[in-house]
Amino acid sequence: MSTGEATGPRWHLYRGTAEKASEPISEWPPAPPWRRFAGQGSAGRPDDDGGEADRHVGTALRTLRIPHPREVDMVNAAISLRRPLLVTGDPGTGKSTLSYLVARELGLGPVLRWPITSRSRLGDGLYSYDAIGRVQATGAGDRDGAGDTDIGNYLHLGPLGTALLPYDLPRVLLIDELDKGDIDLPNDLLTVFEEGQYEVQELERISGSRPEVQVRTADPGGMATVVGGVVRCREFPVVIITSNGEREFPPAFLRRCLRLHVDPPGYEQLGQMVAAHFGALEGVELNRLITHFLEHSQVVGGLASDQLLNAVHLAVQLATSGEYRQDNEWDELLKAVWHPLVAES
Repeated sequence: MSTGEATGPRWHLYRGTAEKASEPISEWPPAPPWRRFAGQGSAGRPDDDGGEADRHVGTALRTLRIPHPREVDMVNAAISLRRPLLVTGDPGTGKSTLSYLVARELGLGPVLRWPITSRSRLGDGLYSYDAIGRVQATGAGDRDGAGDTDIGNYLHLGPLGTALLPYDLPRVLLIDELDKGDIDLPNDLLTVFEEGQYEVQELERISGSRPEVQVRTADPGGMATVVGGVVRCREFPVVIITSNGEREFPPAFLRRCLRLHVDPPGYEQLGQMVAAHFGALEGVELNRLITHFLEHSQVVGGLASDQLLNAVHLAVQLATSGEYRQDNEWDELLKAVWHPLVAES
């Protein structure tokens, strides 16, 4: 690979340091010819995420975060290729947090999160239509100048549907715990991922008389204009899909994703995570607590990193209040906080 002077946008946009961007990235790398989309119009993206990224990542980092192995390369490859990134690993290893790290570091606005359950279907992520509410409004006399209700008031784009709006810079979409969903959901996502668009059937039917309709988005108070009943992206979103490995995905789905496995964090990564959320600690033997956490995790078969944060918070509260706990009392409290993630057989 050539190491000459760069002439275009840098490939390594994401560095995994947890630094917060002062402004959105100015140049986005060009997409492969087969992953270019022609969404028309524009969509506004809120700048303030209501503190969501800070809540997941922390705000008190004193040193730059050390990312998981391969994390940086795989995120940048997914951005460059405009492909979803499937992140696997045990519960509590920071898979979901990765989406907030990407959005914060690149200045891409609030993360659009779609939490998957056993009842989730593709349409839930795209949009919902309140047909009953519209009928009731019509009966109550809520009509416009043409004698009809405004259908846009009864259409609400979901997280996936909002992510595919024609933004100048992509949104970050988190599809959380896809392995909990219906067995057909991964295959149902394929067409949307490949085409970068979807149809709003209720708007397609009236596109001749109403080619443009304003609808609500997944952003609080957000609105967007849908043209011709079709939502088509301009820049494919940064899609991060998490899975706890509860089941395998179809080969066709895996072929269209890049894959990153996240191992449980080690001593240094746990220390950085605690520092990000708590800053400098006084009255807490943090080194001993992390070591105890790692040892206990091996004994019970794995713990989630947020279980360590729970213990640190309790230790800080006790140290601040001046209340003393016998070692055996503290150990019993830790056992309750550090319960195993998998029930004993």
